[in-house]
Amino acid sequence: MTDLLSRIQFAFPIINNKVRCSNSDDEFTKILEEIKNLKINASVEEMVIYSIEQYINQVVAPIFWQQFVQNTPERSFEHFRKAVDGLYSSLTEFLPLMRRLEVLMQSREPSITSSDVLSKFKLLVRSALLSQLPLNHEVIVEYFYKIAFNVFCNSDNITHDTSQTDGSQCGGCNYKTENCQCQIIVYMFHETNRKLIELELLERLVGNVLTNLIHLRIKDHVKKLCSKSFDQSQLLPLEHWLETVVLSWLTRIYSGGSSKSMTLCSAVRAAINRFKQKLSHYLYEVYTRIRIEQLFNIIIEYPDSQPAVDDLRICLERTDLRKLLIETLQEALKTRLLHPGVNTPDILTAYIAAIKALRQLDPTGVLLETITEPVKIYLRSREDTVRCVVSGLLDDSPSDLADELVKGESLQLDDTSFDEDDESWQKWAPDPVDADPCKSSQRRMSDIISMLVNVYGSQDLFVNEYRTLLADRLLSQLNYHTEREIRHLELLKRRFGENQLHYCEVMLKDVYDSKRIDGNIQSDTTYSLEKQYFSTSALILSAQFWPPFKEDWKLELPEYVQNQLKKYVKAFEALKGNRTLCWKTHLGNVNLIIELKDRKIDINVTPIHATIILHFQDKPKWTLSELADVMHAPATVLRRKITFWLSQGLLKEVSPDTFTLQEESNSKHQLLTEIVEDEEVESAMTSASDQREEELQVFWSYIVGMLTNLDSMPLERIHQMLKMFASQGPGTVECGLPELRQFLDRKVREHELLFSGGLYKLPKS
Repeated sequence: MTDLLSRIQFAFPIINNKVRCSNSDDEFTKILEEIKNLKINASVEEMVIYSIEQYINQVVAPIFWQQFVQNTPERSFEHFRKAVDGLYSSLTEFLPLMRRLEVLMQSREPSITSSDVLSKFKLLVRSALLSQLPLNHEVIVEYFYKIAFNVFCNSDNITHDTSQTDGSQCGGCNYKTENCQCQIIVYMFHETNRKLIELELLERLVGNVLTNLIHLRIKDHVKKLCSKSFDQSQLLPLEHWLETVVLSWLTRIYSGGSSKSMTLCSAVRAAINRFKQKLSHYLYEVYTRIRIEQLFNIIIEYPDSQPAVDDLRICLERTDLRKLLIETLQEALKTRLLHPGVNTPDILTAYIAAIKALRQLDPTGVLLETITEPVKIYLRSREDTVRCVVSGLLDDSPSDLADELVKGESLQLDDTSFDEDDESWQKWAPDPVDADPCKSSQRRMSDIISMLVNVYGSQDLFVNEYRTLLADRLLSQLNYHTEREIRHLELLKRRFGENQLHYCEVMLKDVYDSKRIDGNIQSDTTYSLEKQYFSTSALILSAQFWPPFKEDWKLELPEYVQNQLKKYVKAFEALKGNRTLCWKTHLGNVNLIIELKDRKIDINVTPIHATIILHFQDKPKWTLSELADVMHAPATVLRRKITFWLSQGLLKEVSPDTFTLQEESNSKHQLLTEIVEDEEVESAMTSASDQREEELQVFWSYIVGMLTNLDSMPLERIHQMLKMFASQGPGTVECGLPELRQFLDRKVREHELLFSGGLYKLPKS
């Protein structure tokens, strides 16, 4: 036995040093026969495997990894190929030894095959190589496959970008065109992959590098496609690119150069399918993240961007990025929309676009409810929100709000109960898990106008604002035409109900009656004989149905104008018996024909403008204080109004607050079209917010009484008690929960209330 072991020990140096002497095979065969007869082959097998393992660890692996040390990227392709070739050659020399080892192992276990021996040998190779990985090996491997991928894309004319290379370079290998190395690179690439596959090292050695490289390619390609407009769907082109470019390249890698996937074995085909699923999910995730970053712009461009919204809806079903979408879009809305630098109409336009786009993105309404909550809170803080909404509803030009009004759907408020009978139970579907169960009915039913009304929680503010705008329109027109206003009123009645708009119907009836009454007065021969200087027409209003007027001061008209108005009142009294008129002298329109030495001006102005210039007919020079005394008007208001006549060149300020009439124009070359318009026309009515503020003051005494008796109360309890005690009887004012919160918070800012721990209480005196 001792002699046999010594002979075995002599045989191993021959194997390890790769000595190929003529009698080595015969010697090893004799040893194996003797081992077989002595039945000690297990120990010899372990010694042979140990010797192979030592040789691979000490010789083969260091030589292979030496190609990766101090290697520049420009030389990586060639050195990686040489490293794989050297490794393949070194390991191929072990094949005769593997056949002998197979004989040795079969002597102990006849069921062992050559594949079992090779698998064990390859396992030794993998463990030896992976145990000695250098730090920078992935850089070399990545450059090798990056060059090969470029050549593959360029050769198949798939994604070649000519803008990155000049005309004298190949787009694949970056060599001069006359020295193109693409064919050589393709050949070496396939040979290298074939050898790595044969050694079962492809996945272990380059799998992570391939994944990272493909991920970078996918990200760059998606960014390139998404940088274009949003009016085209990109999912199908991306899936086609992934199939024809990325997966086709992977197939060639795993097939060792063959372009036909049918030549692949079932195991390799399964590996590619797994890779395809992972890459497809990564593609959707990258596309979703990029679209989420662009979602604000997508919303602004909606409905032109509907294909991008549809793509994002599909992606959200395959990825778990809803939370990221909510956080990103809310931050974009906050930084780009919800700040003082953006006009309220622009915010409303973006809000309406967000409603449409997010409903298309998520039909359940959960995303819309969550994302737009900060927008509703911010709109509630702006004083002109209601006026902008109502103006949009009454806009004659095409607009989102005007189109919504024409649809004629009924208004749905937050406190409207949801009738399940109105919806077929067969179409019912549960809300998503992140939905607020208290608002499911509103998500299903609320339209755009209802959502805008629900910003304030009450339709009273909108109806009052419409009354104010309607009054301004009727008072500013120079005729009695109301066809447009009647059409708008009928549309609004379908939304808000007839009871809410009864006052508006009376206002329009006043215009119709005024036209009839004025016609009767003008046809009265007695009035026609008495009137002098100018003709007068009046809009006769029922004061109790119109919004309150602003009456900080009363304009004093010239005496002959007042006399003419008295004659009109006399004619009205003769027509109506016991009724009379009370003039609003600061309202109306005056048509003036001004004749000067060098020009004649025909212009329509307000009564205060007309009164200013008429006084200069009596005296050519006036001071500001003199005009204020004569007209009973504040000097600050007159100063602003006189600016209009200064811009027209009719008046001139000769000294501070002293004005004189200019009979001749100083600017002979001034064009007639160069006329400075008057300042923005102010509303003659009290704003709806001011009216609402006065109405809400009715509740203040109730609130003070409740807090006096109960010390402190939460908002919900205050609201319930107000509905119980303060909202009884016809004609009472209603107050929604959001509006009540805003009212109480304003009282806190004014130090009339204290708020702590969710409770309101009165300050201690």
